[in-house]
Amino acid sequence: MRLEIKDLHVHYGKIEAIKGISVVVNQGEIVTLIGANGAGKTTTLKTISGLRKVSSGAIMFDGQDISKVPAHERVDLGISQAPEGRGIFPGMTVLENLEMGKFHRKNRRHEMSEDLDKIYTLFPRLKERTYQAGGTLSGGEQQMLAIGRALMARPKVLLLDEPSMGLAPQMIANIFRIITEINKTGVTILLVEQNAQQALQRAHRAYILETGNVVKEAAAADLLNDPAVREAYLGTGAHS
Repeated sequence: MRLEIKDLHVHYGKIEAIKGISVVVNQGEIVTLIGANGAGKTTTLKTISGLRKVSSGAIMFDGQDISKVPAHERVDLGISQAPEGRGIFPGMTVLENLEMGKFHRKNRRHEMSEDLDKIYTLFPRLKERTYQAGGTLSGGEQQMLAIGRALMARPKVLLLDEPSMGLAPQMIANIFRIITEINKTGVTILLVEQNAQQALQRAHRAYILETGNVVKEAAAADLLNDPAVREAYLGTGAHS
């Protein structure tokens, strides 16, 4: 399994948001995209998911060009996303939200039970709140729910968009620990994250985006120790 973006261009009307980027995510990796607001990180994930149209270039998945494949079919192929802002259904219970993640797998009851058990093992707090409305959960719990819902689709590649946004430091550390656990189960992860410190500590490789361009790509540990990267994205002498 390999996800590869080749010379991708994406427009919002006449504005070119993505300007010919190329990104590779190999099986079993955590790869992170870091950059300032407006760099094109979320647009990249939305385009991989099929929510934004490719202007030119290609998105290759398992050797197949999926650039024109509808979004719901990409889920069937094994691409699932936990979106920026979580996007849970506030009036539905935790269980109902999770069930929406496997909506395309309607007739596999045994698998559903098995997958729910896995989600509840990863996120014990969600099990405690099985019948609670999603909108009444804390921000951290809603993020867990968004990730759990995405995992219910049994993805080969999990796209995570700003999973730490708006969370307290202790919850951020917990979310990133869980992301590592998910990766260890064999799920490949492409992570968009403004908390560059946490992202680079957890990822295998990283790409830095600036205004729709990839300006640097390297092993995450190398970028974490790069003085220019530390100053631009981590704050000089950052230790958090």
